[in-house]
Amino acid sequence: MQRRKFLSAGIGALAAGAFRSSRASAPGAFESGLELAPGRRLFRGADLAFGTTVTIQLVHDSERDARLAIEDAFCAARNIDRLLSIYRPGSQVYELNRTGSLLRPDPHLLTVLSESRRLAQLSGGAFDITVQPLWFAAAAGGDRRAALALVGGSLQFDRHQVRLPRAGMSITLNGIAQGYATDLALDALRARGIRDALVDIGEFSGIGRRTPQQPWRIGIQDPRHRDRLLGTMPLEARSLATSGDYETTFSADFSRHHIVDPASGESPPELASVTVAAPSAMLADGLSTALMVLGTERGLRLVRELPGVDALFVDKAGARRQSEGFQWTAT
Repeated sequence: MQRRKFLSAGIGALAAGAFRSSRASAPGAFESGLELAPGRRLFRGADLAFGTTVTIQLVHDSERDARLAIEDAFCAARNIDRLLSIYRPGSQVYELNRTGSLLRPDPHLLTVLSESRRLAQLSGGAFDITVQPLWFAAAAGGDRRAALALVGGSLQFDRHQVRLPRAGMSITLNGIAQGYATDLALDALRARGIRDALVDIGEFSGIGRRTPQQPWRIGIQDPRHRDRLLGTMPLEARSLATSGDYETTFSADFSRHHIVDPASGESPPELASVTVAAPSAMLADGLSTALMVLGTERGLRLVRELPGVDALFVDKAGARRQSEGFQWTAT
């Protein structure tokens, strides 16, 4: 499972000079940073999950407690990677795709499948975890029309078994699993008594604040310029996820990329990126994919129906539209 990196924690969250070195960017590293106030020191850890480096920052008065909390959070994320990766032999999704059925599914898998089904219903099918054959066809430069016959249908699952309804079908949870891992990592931090933290597992989730005066701030990537940000957004008690046409692209003009419309088999033509703020990272993650498929108008209508959800839409010409509650600072 490969992480999508569309947001940046480099503005505010990783303020210049906050840490003595960049050692924490290496997997397995732990670093103590500035004392932000009496009893409030910034700590940062990094690890490997979902095929890349993931990071956690938190504010606490105890280095020992900070280490234990970060270790617990990374353990939770790695567990979801092991269970839900489409590439890792032995993972539950890998075995389901290989054999077409899975006995005794893990409760975490059932949770993600249930939320995937709910998102499919909310989005009118724009979010569909059975699109994996289309992704394989796009990556290989093959005909998506043949793969389209393997997309859709009602995935059957309960606590005893998960079953793909047709031979040759396969699923991907890449559009939602990292969000779920982010939520579980944050739960692990809370269980250790952490009140101020920022989790970056491809999706961002924050609790509390960096300092009493300064929230965690996330930079939103310009979809056409990797060295630029569209702006920044404070992250307090919400999660943020972005999907875009530029991270895994199969054509120079971004017309063919890793996000596909389950109905047509083609990449949606309107948008370059969608950034979603939501109460959970799993919801933000799944919705960002669904909204790329739905487009701006239908996407805005859906967002307005969902409590605590807001979104920023950027089309291929660079025009931006956002829901009313998407409070950010454009650059």
